[in-house]
Amino acid sequence: MIRKHEINVDGQLASFIEDKALPGTGVAADAFWKGFSALINELGPRNKALLEKRDVIQAKIDAWHVGRRNQAHDPAAYQAFLKEIGYLVPEGGDFQIDTANTDPEIATIAGPQLVVPITNARFALNAANARWGSLYDSLYGTDAMGVQPPKGAYDRGHGARVVARARLFLDEAFPIKGASHSDVRRYHVSNGALLIDDLPLVDPAKFVGYRGNPKAPDAVLLRNNSLHVELVFDRAHPIGSRDRALLADVRLESAISAIMDCEDSVACVDAEDKVQAYSNWLGLMKGDLTETFEKNGKQMTRALNPDLIYTAPDGGTVTLKGRALLLVRNVGHLMTNPAITDAQGNEVYEGLMDAAITTLIAMHDLKSEGGNSVKGSVYVVKPKMHGPEEVAFANEIFGRVEAFLGLPEFTVKLGVMDEERRTTVNLKECIRAAKSRVCFINTGFLDRTGDEIHTSMEAGPFSRKDFIKRKGWIGAYENQNVDIGLECGLSGRAQIGKGMWAMPDLMAAMIEQKIDHPKSGANCAWVPSPTAATLHALHYHKIDVFAVQRKLAAGGRRAYVTAILDIPLASYQMWTEAQKIKEVENNAQGILGYVVRWVDQGVGCSKVPDINDVALMEDRATCRISSQALANWLLHGVVSEEQVMAAMRKMAEVVDRQNAGDPAYRPMAPGFDGIAFEAACDLVFKGRVQPSGYTEPVLHARRLQLKAQG
Repeated sequence: MIRKHEINVDGQLASFIEDKALPGTGVAADAFWKGFSALINELGPRNKALLEKRDVIQAKIDAWHVGRRNQAHDPAAYQAFLKEIGYLVPEGGDFQIDTANTDPEIATIAGPQLVVPITNARFALNAANARWGSLYDSLYGTDAMGVQPPKGAYDRGHGARVVARARLFLDEAFPIKGASHSDVRRYHVSNGALLIDDLPLVDPAKFVGYRGNPKAPDAVLLRNNSLHVELVFDRAHPIGSRDRALLADVRLESAISAIMDCEDSVACVDAEDKVQAYSNWLGLMKGDLTETFEKNGKQMTRALNPDLIYTAPDGGTVTLKGRALLLVRNVGHLMTNPAITDAQGNEVYEGLMDAAITTLIAMHDLKSEGGNSVKGSVYVVKPKMHGPEEVAFANEIFGRVEAFLGLPEFTVKLGVMDEERRTTVNLKECIRAAKSRVCFINTGFLDRTGDEIHTSMEAGPFSRKDFIKRKGWIGAYENQNVDIGLECGLSGRAQIGKGMWAMPDLMAAMIEQKIDHPKSGANCAWVPSPTAATLHALHYHKIDVFAVQRKLAAGGRRAYVTAILDIPLASYQMWTEAQKIKEVENNAQGILGYVVRWVDQGVGCSKVPDINDVALMEDRATCRISSQALANWLLHGVVSEEQVMAAMRKMAEVVDRQNAGDPAYRPMAPGFDGIAFEAACDLVFKGRVQPSGYTEPVLHARRLQLKAQG
């Protein structure tokens, strides 16, 4: 540890900051350490006090439910109690956010959003480059058209169906007067207009550029609902082409934005891990991140894609970004990290670390031209905040960071994740607390449900997970988020987002269901892969999200706190033993499949096969809901500790089989005494006492234990 003013910093982290992060920012090392030290030592105690307030409030809620276990739930009395203890705060008058200088990807373009672990450079680059994706590849290589993709050699019939489906999309988004894209022989540009066999588009303004010879362009650029589509032609092989118009691909503007995640999808427990995360963020902000890897026996190097340049219809130049707009998700207020200790020798709050260091790193982008933000903004998503007071604290943190880094006030824009119940029921006041920074709000079923279970742990046994989704509170939660966002003026200034599609291999189902997100008025929604981003982009061509938002705003708020506070409890006496055990085993398998990779391999997010071998994206949010669900059932006697432990051991053997092909995997059975298995058991059997039901304290402690053992 190296002394820097009134803090002690791990040598790896100190060297990274001084040798790599600071040079080129114009910030002197001493000025940074002085400001950073003051931030930690002055705001750390307030951070601690906010966490203690969470515990005090939770204890009062627990006592309320314990004292009324044999009474019918009284919603009015419950709300009055929540107001009395400061959980529900008074809602103030109407206002509009005044966030300035947000990029078009945040303010005026609706589209898919990726979330990726920043510690994996290859994934981070893939996400950044997912701004553009091949519709042909996305349709051909997935079940998007309702059939499994062919394996092995190219399947001409499947390929023909892909081409036909792509032409249908073009007919819907860019109709031709009196013809179909399926019958076209030639695309060309004449006198600044796109002609398709000599016929114009129904809306000629949707043609925005081309590349190459206008009589036989290499590419044609179209735009619909602010999203671009590139038609790519293969002029080099006209004789061998099976396409009469020589159309080789349809490329869609796909992942409009991407969140580089330092939180739920990573396993960062010490200075070594944090330096890896910060290094990749630095490479993205400087534009020089690369990753070399082997694929299909070939050595490949991935880097950030360049911008795309076209000739405009009037002969000028059109330049489009080749990369998604990047946001960075910081850690929430809860966790500390041993990479830095304060003046008293305590581990510092990791959220304070992330605020200072990720903002410092983003200054490299602010000083460049044509980089990430063209508006001179830094986008930070802040998760796991409980209520307006904690949002106000985050707002103050970034104000302090801006001051000691010499940045203009409100350079840092704040994404407020609406995934904790105390934030949901006070959402308008949460937005007000950062009204000059807010650039993003969202909903997420998993963390929101995990917090719902923990907050109401003593109220009674909760429904099974699939049935919780059918309860009225979830629809009210989703509707209120959009309505309050519109009420507070986010449309045209900020993103209103929806949660993740967790089944990356089931694209046909995603295409069928995820269109509900743009229909709901959300101008972004999370997807698990670049391929999913391209397919989800089809929805934003069908739906004009900003028109939906205008209609919703005119209709007023659809849901209120009463509906959101309808706790999704169950009458479990009606369940059979088989139904209960099936639910327990399902939860146990998900927890173990995720935790064993987190603890043993440091993998914070992965595609984990569920109990039915369906691949699901698992991160700490999915683990939180599963562990809290089991803790709740144990508390209320729905199942016994013996039954749950039997399920954990049985599912450990299942997870071992599912990972048999991984040479780095360490089996949990038959000993059931490894650190990973013990961590999974801690999450369940000690789940009731975990702060807000979060998984981080257990996972971090067990991962550090394993690393200490070498």
